[in-house]
Amino acid sequence: MRTALVTGGGRGIGAAISKRLAKDGYRILLTYCSSSKPAEMVVDEIRNSGIDAVAANCDVTDAREVSLLATHPWVAAGIDVLVLNHGRYDRIDAKLLDIEHLRRTMSTNFEGAFLVWEAVKSQLSNDARICVIGSQLGTRGSSHGADYSASKAALATWARSLAQSLAPEGKRVNIVAPGFVDTDILAGDSSEKRASREQEVPLKRIGTPEDIAGTVSFLVSDESDYITGAVIHVNGGLYLP
Repeated sequence: MRTALVTGGGRGIGAAISKRLAKDGYRILLTYCSSSKPAEMVVDEIRNSGIDAVAANCDVTDAREVSLLATHPWVAAGIDVLVLNHGRYDRIDAKLLDIEHLRRTMSTNFEGAFLVWEAVKSQLSNDARICVIGSQLGTRGSSHGADYSASKAALATWARSLAQSLAPEGKRVNIVAPGFVDTDILAGDSSEKRASREQEVPLKRIGTPEDIAGTVSFLVSDESDYITGAVIHVNGGLYLP
């Protein structure tokens, strides 16, 4: 049985990715940090479909916890797909950003991804596929999310560098950069703000977690065997770099 490790796999985009990869035939090891209940609900749904799944509590900013994740029996048996999806987003005006907030965001979004990679890299299969969840803001920036934008830019550039390094080994690394997606990040929108976002998108709708999951499914499949180091923008035409 092929195994996929999905960080932040218990909610939002991560949950959709976990369920989609399970549908594709992977057993799922997903991580969560703040709340076990949503993660366990995802695990139950996957198990009810006939695919094995398990949730592991892991704060990716804590090297000790990440090292424990690396000792999980499923990791020891080999990882075929690694999805680095976890993240945090604090809405802070760029001109008010302080070093503490910047360090906290970078620690989670960028350094946490690196720690997971470093911990499990020796257990990746020969043709492993790695998918990093970035953001359109990692390219275009954001007046109210400079720390988030910076972390996602660092993440994408690191992932593209990794893609170049791993390609001769047969491993592939790609980045998915979502636009507006219907997750907790947009949960505080008023109905007017929601409508404004929808009008801003050329396809006239907010993306769904399943839209992102479908792209990840393609990028870790054999159908994308000649794609590595790519940044795939999934945003309904909102941003065309």
